[in-house]
Amino acid sequence: MSKVYVNEKTGADSASAAGSEEQPFQTPAYALFVQPEATVLVFKQLEDSEEFGYVEISASALKKAKKGAESLKKKQEKQALLDAQKQQKEAEAAKKLAELDLIEINEDASLPAAVPIKVRNVQDHLETRVVVQGWVHRFRLQKGLAFLTIRDGSGLIQAVLSGDLAKWKVTQQLTLESTIAIKGMVHKLPEGKTAPGGVELQADFYQVIGLAPAGDDSITNKVPSDASPSLLMDNRHLALRGDALSAVMKVRAALLKSVRRFFDEENLTEVTPPCMVQTQVEGGSTLFKMSYYGEDAFLTQSSQLYLETCLPSLGDVYCIQESFRAEQSHTRRHLSEYTHIESELAFISFDDMLNHLERLLTKSVEYVLADPIAGPLVKQLNPNFVAPKQPFKRMEYIQALEWLNEHEIPNEEGEKFKFGDDIAEAAERRMVDTIGVPIFLIRFPAEIKSFYMKRCKDDPRVTESVDVLMPNVGEIVGGSMRMEDYDELMTSMKKEGLDPTPYYWFLDLRKYGTCPHGGYGLGTERILAWLCDRFTVRDCSLYPRFTGRCKP
Repeated sequence: MSKVYVNEKTGADSASAAGSEEQPFQTPAYALFVQPEATVLVFKQLEDSEEFGYVEISASALKKAKKGAESLKKKQEKQALLDAQKQQKEAEAAKKLAELDLIEINEDASLPAAVPIKVRNVQDHLETRVVVQGWVHRFRLQKGLAFLTIRDGSGLIQAVLSGDLAKWKVTQQLTLESTIAIKGMVHKLPEGKTAPGGVELQADFYQVIGLAPAGDDSITNKVPSDASPSLLMDNRHLALRGDALSAVMKVRAALLKSVRRFFDEENLTEVTPPCMVQTQVEGGSTLFKMSYYGEDAFLTQSSQLYLETCLPSLGDVYCIQESFRAEQSHTRRHLSEYTHIESELAFISFDDMLNHLERLLTKSVEYVLADPIAGPLVKQLNPNFVAPKQPFKRMEYIQALEWLNEHEIPNEEGEKFKFGDDIAEAAERRMVDTIGVPIFLIRFPAEIKSFYMKRCKDDPRVTESVDVLMPNVGEIVGGSMRMEDYDELMTSMKKEGLDPTPYYWFLDLRKYGTCPHGGYGLGTERILAWLCDRFTVRDCSLYPRFTGRCKP
């Protein structure tokens, strides 16, 4: 009887192994699968010795190995059957495609010229021959028909291919995300049938502009529905084509347009401050440092200081641009780069600013919901969304501490809240989610707020500051009145250990015609998370940047 050798450490269960002493198998099961009648010798420590060598397999191990070999045999037989079935299907498909290859499709020259349109304008072209150019969003073959949903960025439209057009080899090989130019008549759907926009494109001709890969490289394999968040981030450029992410981006565009509309109605002027700076706004620990022609510089944390410089010449101003925070935060509401909506207002009181913020949030949301594209998308993404109404609930920091302690919600040390404690995200969210309405959380202690925030006259321990809290997301806006007195600001800066020299231009504002003024910053992605009911702000940024992520 032949012998077969097994070494678990150096062997290999593959065609490259011969089962010899020089080229052993790795497992007894595979050895018996290859040579069922052979005597199995396994490499192990010899009895009563420190040496190793080949000995005949034990009876119990042999029994287990035979079961394993039988399992491998069944697996091989099953795979052989699957391979045979696959070959048969491929042969049938190849034969079918060979037959279809005989079908030649040419555009009918007698038809009227097709009008190029965007899908968003399809209702203006009913009973008209049009051409739509876009990506194959969905595709289905059914009994001599092919149903395509085409996406062009402005909307979706269903196209139907019939007759030879459906049988065409090109149609049979069409893949998701291929780009096509498709022509045909636009018809309103009869009662009882559904399709995007309530219309259907009866195609008479199309051509493929770019055929997307099939098989392992298909879009559904690159970004499967059950993919990990990391894989989806790596393939963000493809994931953006999905229904939810693209919908959020469209709502985002409508939100920014609505915010600009509000500012225009309130006669604010848009400006574009620099993103490369040499001063801090929110504390040095969150600055991204860079070399600027041999000097130290930073990516801006906020454009607030520069907006303040515009007040004497331009009046009330705003900007919408990126801010950067080097926070080692892995929460669902933090990004390292985010779109900051900021404003500064001159000759106002704290109450004036709060009233302005109420108008901004209610009006902007009202405009988004009224938008013909974004409004339905918000309802689709967040069916239970309730638009905020004025007035917002106003709660002082001290009252918030009382509420948290009454509801036995501890601070970060696990103790009762006391004056001066920062209210962490988890506690803040529990409070606003429980109360269930937007909250203006006001009058924070000076020690936990930025150096420039104005102190309250009736209680110098606290500042004229506000955080706007929304249910399900927490803080979306932070703002305050600013110190307008030169000496007071200098004292505050020195207390914070800040060198006033680089801030000479900021201090000059208090010397050359100071005025009462205040401002705020809104996190665009946080507002979107609230509007669109997204679990994380990462779903509300085109290409999110956060700790460890700076691609693609």
